[in-house]
Amino acid sequence: MKDIIHAKVEYRTMRDLIETAGEKYTDKPSFTFRVNPRDPEPTKKSYTELREDVRGLATELLSRGLGGKHIAVIGKHSYPWVLSYFATLSSGSVLVPLDRDWAAEDLATTAAKAEIDFLLIDPDIKDKATAIMEATGLSEYATLALDGEGSLGALVASGKEKLAAGDRSYFEREIDPDALSLLVFTSGTTGKGKGVMLTQTAILQDLSDVIPFINFGQKTVNVLPPHHTYGSSVTLLGHASLGIEIYISSGIRYILRELETEKPGHLILVPLYLETFYRRIQSNIKAQGKEKLVARMIRISNALRKVGIDLRRKFFGQILKAFGGELHTIICGGAPINHDMLDFFEAIGVRVLNGYGITECAPIVAVNHSRRTVSGSVGFPLSINEVKIADPNENGEGEILVRGCNVMMGYFKDEEATREAMTEDGFFRTGDYGKIGKNGALFITGRKKNLIILSNGKNVYPEEIESEFVTVPGLLDIIVYEGKSKRGSDYDAIVAEIYPDYDYLEKNGITDAKAYFQKYIDEFNTTCVAYKKIGVLKVRTEDFPKNTLRKIMRFKLDMSID
Repeated sequence: MKDIIHAKVEYRTMRDLIETAGEKYTDKPSFTFRVNPRDPEPTKKSYTELREDVRGLATELLSRGLGGKHIAVIGKHSYPWVLSYFATLSSGSVLVPLDRDWAAEDLATTAAKAEIDFLLIDPDIKDKATAIMEATGLSEYATLALDGEGSLGALVASGKEKLAAGDRSYFEREIDPDALSLLVFTSGTTGKGKGVMLTQTAILQDLSDVIPFINFGQKTVNVLPPHHTYGSSVTLLGHASLGIEIYISSGIRYILRELETEKPGHLILVPLYLETFYRRIQSNIKAQGKEKLVARMIRISNALRKVGIDLRRKFFGQILKAFGGELHTIICGGAPINHDMLDFFEAIGVRVLNGYGITECAPIVAVNHSRRTVSGSVGFPLSINEVKIADPNENGEGEILVRGCNVMMGYFKDEEATREAMTEDGFFRTGDYGKIGKNGALFITGRKKNLIILSNGKNVYPEEIESEFVTVPGLLDIIVYEGKSKRGSDYDAIVAEIYPDYDYLEKNGITDAKAYFQKYIDEFNTTCVAYKKIGVLKVRTEDFPKNTLRKIMRFKLDMSID
């Protein structure tokens, strides 16, 4: 498939983006979704309709005196959520996206901390609104529904009436692109998050700097939660600026069917989804007894590609059919990706572009390019970034520091945390360890807070070990950490804690899960350096505690080994 690389597209404000997209892409579908997951045909909203709906909602928000105010949005990814995002920012207000899965008490506490002035919430969780209203002193809210009294749809309709009557507030509203626009409370994997303050300049420049290096398709299927910056700004802004159709998935239980019917050209994922797809493909290959055949076809295909003949879509068409048959690119970020997995997808005709980002950097810092990838890396820092390694060790590894227009303004009303996060010369301390290769690509080693420092001074990066095991058949998740012994630090050991795919184990007659996985642990221990050897294997009977990006929350784990 021929690469289609887009020119850099820059916008000063969110309103500029929406107005231009509506004018430029007119009747092209912007967002597609099924009101009921089993509807035979999806509802389609054109870019013109998107623009008109945003105008209506923004006008209504301004008429209520909410210009510049803090508006909380709590819901799953839906068209009403999309309108809330674009309209809030296009009216010069501040969007506060919160995780709908949080307990009502946590939502109320965070909403009060964010000093919200209005609330938009999914109708099926509106019982949580009561606690939020009490904590914030608000007197009303609207539901993220397209129709009904007190719904977002009613707000849009009211705003459109005002527009028809001559209200020009939306067009006349001055928007400062360098003012606070997005207040994101990171859930993280280690405890309570802080309020990250981002500007429209930060999120728009960040996305515009990525676009020229990616071979996007004309359609994608979104599976990521919208309250995370990766799931909102990357999906919404980048695609809208290019006129790409975004199908909003009805949820994880429907995703495989949706991929087949919607036929995306590219996907934006986190590694968990990539690992799930990989395991399903491998399981199907094994069930059909075609492991040797597929391996032979990959060898032949790779040899042909070396002489300029690419038959991957013909050779592996049946595998690709499960993704709709059009998929050629996956952009993935959030954690290291196993090399074998990357090589497999590349071999069957899907290029996986691993990248690196963090909410405080709006969020992308580096990404591999469609025409230039470096195996094992997270790609090349964006031109708007200055990336350096603090206090590198003998291997060139140290904490990754970032400075640029995409870096946050700071943490909301938390000067101490902001000072701790920034260096004196304006670099943001990411808390991630990594190094920069000779070719300029960035390599991630692991999280600073997860680092295991042994008594002999050696550093062990858990993520590096974890990535060695993600392709093990029957393994769903693995976490590596330093297990603490009650007998003292001399008895501490590196632990691998595994959550198996019990269905896989049962189907393959494996009754002793620990013995099964211990063989893979022993194999790893014979090849790794001595100080990285895994001393204890734990096998879970229940899934790991996870946040909504499906990242494991390490702080909730019992790390004792006695």
